[in-house]
Amino acid sequence: MFSKRKQKNNAWTWTFHQREYSGLNILGASIAGVHTCFIIPDLKVSFDVGQGLPFALNMQTFLISHGHMDHAAGIPYIISQKALTSQKPGRFYMPEHMLEPMDHIMKSWQRMEGHHYEYDFVGNKAETFYDINAIYGFKIFPTFHRIPSNGYTIFRKNKKLKKEFESLNRFELIELRKKGVELEEHITNPLISFTGDTKIEFLDGCSWLKKSQTLFLEVTYAEGNKTVQDARDWGHIHIDEVLPRLPDLECEKIVLIHLSSRHRLKDVDDFLSRKLDREMRSRVDIFPVES
Repeated sequence: MFSKRKQKNNAWTWTFHQREYSGLNILGASIAGVHTCFIIPDLKVSFDVGQGLPFALNMQTFLISHGHMDHAAGIPYIISQKALTSQKPGRFYMPEHMLEPMDHIMKSWQRMEGHHYEYDFVGNKAETFYDINAIYGFKIFPTFHRIPSNGYTIFRKNKKLKKEFESLNRFELIELRKKGVELEEHITNPLISFTGDTKIEFLDGCSWLKKSQTLFLEVTYAEGNKTVQDARDWGHIHIDEVLPRLPDLECEKIVLIHLSSRHRLKDVDDFLSRKLDREMRSRVDIFPVES
């Protein structure tokens, strides 16, 4: 189970535990305006980096949703720590408008430190499938925040026998393969989608989002004195916008992240238990999951 958030002397600290979604262990920390970072250790992938949270330092592929500091401030620190520990430089994928400012930041830091760093920044391209390894890859999807932003979906790559060959027996397939006939087609299944910060309209975009096995969905405001309009004005989602959308989602798990520190997890949990039937409630987690 993920651990609870803690606040001491008005300064946030973080703790974490791992939890499995879509057959992959995921670790993370997410508090609105403070830090957001989730890692998939088996894939060496990090969604955002917070302020350079230590558990992300050994990742290799960094998927940055947007340039706000609670999601991206740790990029220079991670680059420096990889150099310090003689690791291969990580590759940071990010919205294209971030490339020039981030390169400027790194060049400025290098001048201050009197040290040269190796780093690899890649501007995201819509409709492009990026390989992580032989089995997994990712694509971006558009999100709607106050600045240019995007989310990410991890896909698992599989092969499937083409439909026209499904009626053939094993020996017939072997003969066709000997003749060089391509029997299989490549398919991708959406496993984990991560929104970063966004308004609810992102769900009306890419068709695979509603079919992702697990959706990490930002919900900044729940009950209290913050309205739906307050959330929208700041490029975020209110829980009241999520509830009517849930029946349309085919996801096995919807994980609510980025909750404002003004909310108590138990209050949000109780709210969902009142509003959702048992089956739907079992599909919705609040990060961090109460232990």
